[in-house]
Amino acid sequence: MRRVHAERQLACPVCGGCRAAATVAKGSARARVASLVKRLVPGGSAAEQAEAARALARLCFDKGPNREYVRGCGGVTALVRLLAPGSSSAVHEWAARALLNLCLDNAKNQDDIRECGGVAALVRLLAPSGSVAVRWEAAGPLLCMCKESAKNRDSVRECGGVAALVGLLALGGPAAMHERAAGALANLCIKNSQNQDSVRECGGVAPLVCLLAPGHSAEVQRGAVGALGTLCTESLGNKDCVRECGGVVALVELLAPGGSAGVQRDVVKALNNLCYGSTENQDSVRECGGIIALVALLAPGGSDHVRQRAAVALRSVCFANTQNQDSVRECGGIAALVELLAPGGSAAVQEQAATTLQSVCHDNAQNRDSVRECGGIVALVGLLATACPAAVHRSAAGAIACLTRESVPSCEVVEACGGVAALEGVLACASSAVAHRCVADVLYDMGRIEQGVGEASQPKTNGDVLQSSSGGNAGGSGS
Repeated sequence: MRRVHAERQLACPVCGGCRAAATVAKGSARARVASLVKRLVPGGSAAEQAEAARALARLCFDKGPNREYVRGCGGVTALVRLLAPGSSSAVHEWAARALLNLCLDNAKNQDDIRECGGVAALVRLLAPSGSVAVRWEAAGPLLCMCKESAKNRDSVRECGGVAALVGLLALGGPAAMHERAAGALANLCIKNSQNQDSVRECGGVAPLVCLLAPGHSAEVQRGAVGALGTLCTESLGNKDCVRECGGVVALVELLAPGGSAGVQRDVVKALNNLCYGSTENQDSVRECGGIIALVALLAPGGSDHVRQRAAVALRSVCFANTQNQDSVRECGGIAALVELLAPGGSAAVQEQAATTLQSVCHDNAQNRDSVRECGGIVALVGLLATACPAAVHRSAAGAIACLTRESVPSCEVVEACGGVAALEGVLACASSAVAHRCVADVLYDMGRIEQGVGEASQPKTNGDVLQSSSGGNAGGSGS
């Protein structure tokens, strides 16, 4: 009851007594933190240092102000000092745990750890000679510090952290170790091509692929999938290496019905990155049944997030690849994508489905006919006629432009379903230059406007339409 009463007092924004109680509580917390930091000084007993570090770890777990108090009292430097060789395993373990909790949602503390030599100290604790508990704890702050900070990612690499983290992936180790090491490697590689290459050069791709195998927990598999996906955002060498290590096949196998939704969501993102700009990986996905698996994820009943990502992945898989485009049609993918355009659906899903239809139909007359026969043009015109976000209008206009290019039957369907009025409405008010151009192209093809009106001075190819409507990135690779 006393605790509940205190919480009610601190929640009151008006009462002077409540403000006084809050001030006392803050002062008490600062005093507690300062007392614990003093116990971290060199020369103290290992047991006392470990207990103080443990107490600080607990204080900083879910209390943002306490993290500030610890830094203000010099606690970051004191904790990093405890990571030095010669301290006991218990001291190393709890000091690393405290640093992890200090890093949570606190960029300043992350920077302070780096600036006082904490990255190098944590990397040293990853050595095989250390205990499993110490190595696991040391990987935690590195994982957290590299999520948002480019400087920290570079610092970990420069201190030898990439090779050290790859070493934690060795088969036979505990699952929690694998999960944390994979997560740290994924964060290290975010928008960092040097780190992506370094992971491959240190032999990190093969053990990550091994963690995708049946028998590993969903958490471990998800960590490995995330790392592989991030490794392949920019590096063609990594994309080839993942394929050569059996990674494409292993990823597709994780899409089997009944698998973890979280794992499958990340697998779809990884396949998107793997296939963007890599014909070899596009072909590999098709050959191991990946297109069928991705189309299955578009079915009603799945989460909108998974369906959206599956549509994006199909776009990368099919871009400028006729065999894959045909495969999507043959396994019912066009009808599935058209269904995603239905009124009342997620705008994000509709946007990606429309843009993927462009990729599937690019230079493929059979697929363009199939979209028309599945009611795709009617559905796309319907999106233009509703109050959808501008991005949906842009994607729908781009898809219609692709479908009507040199196709009299498609132009006739557009006119028959009231598409001319919808297109003219978008042309009149579209804030997006891309949507404006795509609509103008359709109207030009239908003979409704003169060449040169609405920035349509030069008729565009299907490829031009696809690239412009998808923001200049037809495949959509991303971290």
